[in-house]
Amino acid sequence: MTVSARLAELGIELPAVVAPVAAYIPAKVHGDVVQTSGQLPMVAGALPQTGKVGAGVSAEDAKGLARTCALNALAAAADAVGGVDRLTGVLKVTGFVASDPAFTGQPGVINGTSEVLGEIFGEAGRHSRSAVGVPVLPLDSPVEVEVAFLFE
Repeated sequence: MTVSARLAELGIELPAVVAPVAAYIPAKVHGDVVQTSGQLPMVAGALPQTGKVGAGVSAEDAKGLARTCALNALAAAADAVGGVDRLTGVLKVTGFVASDPAFTGQPGVINGTSEVLGEIFGEAGRHSRSAVGVPVLPLDSPVEVEVAFLFE
Protein backbone atom coordinates (compact mmCIF):
# COMPACT_ATOMS: atom_id res chain seq x y z
CA MET A 1 0.00 0.00 0.00
CA THR A 2 1.32 3.46 -0.83
CA VAL A 3 1.82 6.06 1.85
CA SER A 4 -0.85 8.27 0.29
CA ALA A 5 -3.32 5.37 0.30
CA ARG A 6 -2.51 4.61 3.94
CA LEU A 7 -3.00 8.28 4.89
CA ALA A 8 -6.40 8.23 3.15
CA GLU A 9 -7.32 4.99 4.93
CA LEU A 10 -6.43 6.60 8.27
CA GLY A 11 -8.32 9.79 7.40
CA ILE A 12 -5.16 11.87 7.71
CA GLU A 13 -4.72 14.90 5.48
CA LEU A 14 -1.19 16.24 5.43
CA PRO A 15 -0.85 19.91 6.31
CA ALA A 16 0.92 22.44 4.12
CA VAL A 17 4.65 22.64 4.77
CA VAL A 18 5.26 24.97 7.69
CA ALA A 19 7.29 28.01 6.69
CA PRO A 20 10.62 28.27 8.54
CA VAL A 21 10.67 30.69 11.48
CA ALA A 22 14.41 31.42 11.02
CA ALA A 23 17.30 30.84 8.58
CA TYR A 24 16.89 27.17 7.57
CA ILE A 25 14.99 24.93 5.18
CA PRO A 26 12.24 22.51 6.28
CA ALA A 27 14.06 19.38 5.04
CA LYS A 28 17.34 18.37 3.39
CA VAL A 29 18.01 15.36 1.17
CA HIS A 30 21.27 13.39 1.44
CA GLY A 31 21.61 10.06 -0.34
CA ASP A 32 18.49 8.04 0.43
CA VAL A 33 17.67 10.00 3.60
CA VAL A 34 15.65 13.17 3.99
CA GLN A 35 16.24 14.88 7.34
CA THR A 36 13.69 17.38 8.56
CA SER A 37 14.47 20.47 10.53
CA GLY A 38 12.82 20.69 13.92
CA GLN A 39 9.08 20.77 13.36
CA LEU A 40 6.84 22.62 15.77
CA PRO A 41 3.17 21.61 16.17
CA MET A 42 1.97 24.47 13.96
CA VAL A 43 -1.62 24.36 12.77
CA ALA A 44 -2.65 26.92 10.15
CA GLY A 45 0.48 28.97 10.89
CA ALA A 46 0.07 29.14 14.68
CA LEU A 47 0.87 27.11 17.77
CA PRO A 48 -2.32 25.71 19.29
CA GLN A 49 -0.74 25.65 22.75
CA THR A 50 2.38 27.06 24.42
CA GLY A 51 4.17 26.47 27.68
CA LYS A 52 5.91 23.73 29.62
CA VAL A 53 4.80 20.13 29.86
CA GLY A 54 4.05 19.34 33.49
CA ALA A 55 3.29 22.99 34.26
CA GLY A 56 0.31 24.21 32.25
CA VAL A 57 0.50 21.69 29.41
CA SER A 58 -0.61 18.13 30.15
CA ALA A 59 1.39 15.14 28.97
CA GLU A 60 -1.66 13.97 26.98
CA ASP A 61 -2.00 17.35 25.22
CA ALA A 62 1.74 17.33 24.49
CA LYS A 63 1.47 13.82 23.01
CA GLY A 64 -1.16 15.17 20.61
CA LEU A 65 1.15 18.06 19.74
CA ALA A 66 3.96 15.57 19.04
CA ARG A 67 1.61 13.82 16.59
CA THR A 68 1.06 17.15 14.83
CA CYS A 69 4.85 17.64 14.67
CA ALA A 70 5.14 14.24 12.96
CA LEU A 71 2.61 15.19 10.30
CA ASN A 72 4.39 18.50 9.73
CA ALA A 73 7.67 16.57 9.36
CA LEU A 74 6.05 14.15 6.92
CA ALA A 75 4.77 17.06 4.84
CA ALA A 76 8.22 18.71 4.79
CA ALA A 77 9.96 15.46 3.82
CA ALA A 78 7.41 14.70 1.10
CA ASP A 79 7.86 18.18 -0.34
CA ALA A 80 11.65 17.76 -0.39
CA VAL A 81 11.57 14.44 -2.29
CA GLY A 82 8.72 15.11 -4.70
CA GLY A 83 5.82 13.36 -3.02
CA VAL A 84 4.78 11.34 -0.01
CA ASP A 85 4.81 8.07 -1.94
CA ARG A 86 8.58 8.35 -2.42
CA LEU A 87 9.02 7.98 1.35
CA THR A 88 9.67 4.36 2.33
CA GLY A 89 10.24 4.44 6.08
CA VAL A 90 11.51 6.18 9.17
CA LEU A 91 15.12 6.00 10.33
CA LYS A 92 15.27 8.23 13.42
CA VAL A 93 13.07 10.51 15.52
CA THR A 94 14.49 13.13 17.86
CA GLY A 95 11.92 14.74 20.12
CA PHE A 96 12.35 17.73 22.38
CA VAL A 97 9.89 18.42 25.18
CA ALA A 98 9.85 21.78 26.96
CA SER A 99 9.53 20.43 30.47
CA ASP A 100 8.86 21.55 33.98
CA PRO A 101 11.93 20.45 36.01
CA ALA A 102 9.86 17.78 37.78
CA PHE A 103 8.42 16.30 34.56
CA THR A 104 10.08 13.04 33.46
CA GLY A 105 7.55 11.67 30.97
CA GLN A 106 9.27 12.82 27.77
CA PRO A 107 9.20 9.33 26.17
CA GLY A 108 5.40 9.16 26.55
CA VAL A 109 5.02 12.57 24.91
CA ILE A 110 7.18 11.64 21.92
CA ASN A 111 5.13 8.45 21.54
CA GLY A 112 2.67 10.80 19.79
CA THR A 113 5.18 11.02 16.95
CA SER A 114 6.29 7.39 16.99
CA GLU A 115 2.78 5.97 17.10
CA VAL A 116 1.43 7.94 14.14
CA LEU A 117 4.50 7.14 12.04
CA GLY A 118 3.97 3.47 12.90
CA GLU A 119 0.33 3.70 11.84
CA ILE A 120 1.35 5.26 8.53
CA PHE A 121 4.42 3.18 7.64
CA GLY A 122 3.78 -0.07 9.49
CA GLU A 123 6.96 -2.07 10.09
CA ALA A 124 8.95 0.45 8.01
CA GLY A 125 7.93 3.10 10.55
CA ARG A 126 9.89 1.46 13.38
CA HIS A 127 12.80 3.76 14.20
CA SER A 128 15.52 4.67 16.63
CA ARG A 129 14.63 7.60 18.86
CA SER A 130 15.65 10.14 21.45
CA ALA A 131 13.21 11.99 23.73
CA VAL A 132 14.87 14.93 25.44
CA GLY A 133 13.59 17.32 28.09
CA VAL A 134 14.63 20.93 27.56
CA PRO A 135 13.90 24.17 29.45
CA VAL A 136 12.44 26.09 26.49
CA LEU A 137 11.73 25.69 22.77
CA PRO A 138 11.21 28.23 19.96
CA LEU A 139 8.05 30.35 20.29
CA ASP A 140 7.44 28.69 23.70
CA SER A 141 6.33 25.51 21.92
CA PRO A 142 5.83 22.53 24.25
CA VAL A 143 7.26 20.06 21.68
CA GLU A 144 9.61 20.00 18.68
CA VAL A 145 10.43 16.95 16.57
CA GLU A 146 13.02 16.10 13.91
CA VAL A 147 12.58 13.04 11.69
CA ALA A 148 14.94 11.27 9.31
CA PHE A 149 12.94 9.46 6.61
CA LEU A 150 14.15 6.96 4.04
CA PHE A 151 13.07 7.44 0.43
CA GLU A 152 13.57 6.08 -3.03
